Amino acid sequence: MRRFSAEYLTDTRRGMWADREALAPLSLHDRERVLDVGCGTGELTRVLAEESPGEVVGADADRELLAHVEAAGRLQADATRLPVRDGAFDLVTCQALLINLPDPVAAVREFARASSDLVAAIEPDNSEVRVESTVPDEAALAESARRTYIEGVETDVTLGRSAADVFDAAGLVDVRTRRHEHVRTVEPPYSPAELESAQRKATASRLADQRPTLEAGGMTSSEYDRLRSAWREMGRSAVTQMQDDSYHRRAVIPFYVTVGRVPNSAED
Repeated sequence: MRRFSAEYLTDTRRGMWADREALAPLSLHDRERVLDVGCGTGELTRVLAEESPGEVVGADADRELLAHVEAAGRLQADATRLPVRDGAFDLVTCQALLINLPDPVAAVREFARASSDLVAAIEPDNSEVRVESTVPDEAALAESARRTYIEGVETDVTLGRSAADVFDAAGLVDVRTRRHEHVRTVEPPYSPAELESAQRKATASRLADQRPTLEAGGMTSSEYDRLRSAWREMGRSAVTQMQDDSYHRRAVIPFYVTVGRVPNSAED
């Protein structure tokens, strides 16, 4: 499973649940015990606790990430081997977890074992990400890198749209899906994290981290070198625009909220 830093998770999930309508199928107002699996730094865990009158527990395999979580309970655990009794929770959920697992069906089966009622997954389809930017080449470069990355990554990072199939394969019933768009904007005044992100583009440091995956997706060394050069130039343009407050970027990341019921709790 891929690992992410606390800073990365906090940055990419900031403001995601300003609008919580897409969470309505989780019936959070009725929940007594909720388990958030792969909770990372706890952004969704916090939302669940705010919307539910019951106990909310955050679970993650990474002890360092778990230390950032504010919840009634914290549990260090692997998503496919949860150390809880059968039906211990009436909702087991996750956000952007299944896309990073080699066997998402096995994880959802484990969620169903641990739940007495509902299982939910909030997963993106990274093939549908849309970027707009005042730097002319940024959107095209991001799209080119994304397509190759998706081809090279070992897990299904486009799973969001088809998460219902995973739920069906895991034996859940009454499966429903709702789309939620996470819109991330960069505009003045720029935050320290946004300024740092632009600097990373100018050095192409994150692109370097992704090089093995890009090459696994079919990118040759010469293609990577050309992309890196164009990426650094794009980053420098973003930094220059930030200096006179003219840089604007808008990214739309589609998430699919999929909810299913464990069979023995299904309504007639």
